[in-house]
Amino acid sequence: MANGSGLSVTELAGSVGFILAVLVEVGAVLGNSTLLVVVLRTPDLQDAFYLAHLCVVDLLAAASIMPLGLLAAPPGLGSVPLDPSSCRAARFLSAALLPACTLGVAALGLARYRLIVHPLRPGARPAPALVLTAVWSAAALLGALSLLGPPPAPPPAPARCSVLAGGLGPFRPLWAMLAFALPALLLLAAYGSIFLVARRAALRPPRGTRLRSDSLDSRLSFLPSLRPRLPGGKAALAPTLAVGQFAACWLPYACACLAPAARAAAAEAAVTWVAYSAFAAHPFLYGLLQRPVRLALGRLTRRALPRAPKACTPQAWDLRTLLQRLRKDPTLGPSEVPQQTRELAGQSPNVSEAT
Repeated sequence: MANGSGLSVTELAGSVGFILAVLVEVGAVLGNSTLLVVVLRTPDLQDAFYLAHLCVVDLLAAASIMPLGLLAAPPGLGSVPLDPSSCRAARFLSAALLPACTLGVAALGLARYRLIVHPLRPGARPAPALVLTAVWSAAALLGALSLLGPPPAPPPAPARCSVLAGGLGPFRPLWAMLAFALPALLLLAAYGSIFLVARRAALRPPRGTRLRSDSLDSRLSFLPSLRPRLPGGKAALAPTLAVGQFAACWLPYACACLAPAARAAAAEAAVTWVAYSAFAAHPFLYGLLQRPVRLALGRLTRRALPRAPKACTPQAWDLRTLLQRLRKDPTLGPSEVPQQTRELAGQSPNVSEAT
């Protein structure tokens, strides 16, 4: 009976995990597709190039390694076994696309840092093509190093086709350093500087402030409020969300890379899908939370939706305005205007009563 209950709990947990993984997959595809359309239709966004790159990387991951994680055997949630060649291909894609995503997020954060902190020095900004070339060079290097390890096990044994099982001995620590530690430090430096600049601007008194009088009311107005707030609280929201989401999604995967092989294999499916959830979170964090992207999305939505015909609403009668328009109407003769004016003036009580 205990075995039956244990099996049912295991099956229930597997079913819930599979449903959550499907939701992550659908959210990644829909969110990144929508954000990519908005960015391509609005080229005047300041960080459009890096946003489009991040959407493309997320869509590549949603079309390749995430379906393998749904259908394939370990590290996936399915039961379809992979042959050694397919396993090595899945390992290469996983080892290359994940650092391309994390380094792309760091490049986006640095671009926003330069736009906010140094807006008047465009010469100090490197070309986006050069930055993304460096990103993909590092990603391709890590993908190639993942293939240098021992070949996957033959089909009777479960083939583990992820970063946590590939490469030589020092590969996993090197992958964790380049794909997690380096982007995390860059994000902390970029968003920390943005927060400090915004907080310094919030603490600065506004220009043109008038000197207050020495009355009792002016003295009381300088007293602190009962609910003190940190200056720059709104400015801290975006950096906190960006750094918090990055750490929540990628820190477990990086820790698994540094853990022993047996413990990494036990937690492989869970930490892999926690990392994959970043692909679904990026469109909301770097898209909908940004005001220019929201405005562009609303404008494109209004253009795409069909406009309903405007209904003619009855307006209230304004007798004085109507009489003025009748007097200015050139089509009426001079004898007709006084007569109509007298008639309308005689009907004015009835009109007022009707309204």
